[in-house]
Amino acid sequence: MYVPADLRYSVDHEWVRVVSDSCARIGITDYAQDALGEVVFVEAPQMGTRVEAGCVFGEVESTKSVSELFAPLTGEVVAVNEDLEATPGKVNDDPYGEGWICEVSVESEGELMDAAAYQALIED
Repeated sequence: MYVPADLRYSVDHEWVRVVSDSCARIGITDYAQDALGEVVFVEAPQMGTRVEAGCVFGEVESTKSVSELFAPLTGEVVAVNEDLEATPGKVNDDPYGEGWICEVSVESEGELMDAAAYQALIED
């Protein structure tokens, strides 16, 4: 599984990329999308929604199952990847790029780990 070194990760298999001093982009990891199988629907939070670290903020539906998304940070949703409505498969094709889910104005981080710690988690 591909685990980019420049991202932070949650135990729930979400990744976080800092895009500015107070904003972070969130998506699901390559490991998560692979476990889900073909993604057919993504329910992202609405713009302006307040998310709390560790709490459900959306879901991803695949041909295998439906999985909840857990916020890796606390803050307000400032952008949503609208492309996923028409092409949810971008989560499978490019989970760390075009398959991002939302951006959050960060108030605080949850329990995040670096790439090495995440790699150890998914290898266990």
